[in-house]
Amino acid sequence: MRLVIPVPRPIRWAGISIATQGCVGIVAAAILVIREAGGHHDDFASGYGLALWCSLIGLGVLAGGIALLRGKRWGRGIGVVAELLLLPVAYSLLTDSHQPFLGVPLGFWALATLAALFSASALAWASGPSTPTDPEP
Repeated sequence: MRLVIPVPRPIRWAGISIATQGCVGIVAAAILVIREAGGHHDDFASGYGLALWCSLIGLGVLAGGIALLRGKRWGRGIGVVAELLLLPVAYSLLTDSHQPFLGVPLGFWALATLAALFSASALAWASGPSTPTDPEP
């Protein structure tokens, strides 16, 4: 018999949030391909190369979000790393890029997702048994 711990609500919310972020990465890759195919070329970056990078990262993050929604603990690690990497992006949008209307929501989104991933119920779920257990006689 396997002891099953139900997936807590914060983990489900984080799964939706992380899967959405993965979809944003895939959409960004598609936009980059369309721009490059349309003749827009940058001197400092290849549109196709950046699109490949965005699609790989987006697919990985999307897989982590879907894993959380399906109750797989390994998706939490991907989510934590993704959110920690988004925090400097939000800071850069606030400072160097002078785009607080993008940086503030992104920062709060990443912090809220991290809070969900590290809530008490999420930590209890993440540390739960991962191997089948024998029933008590």
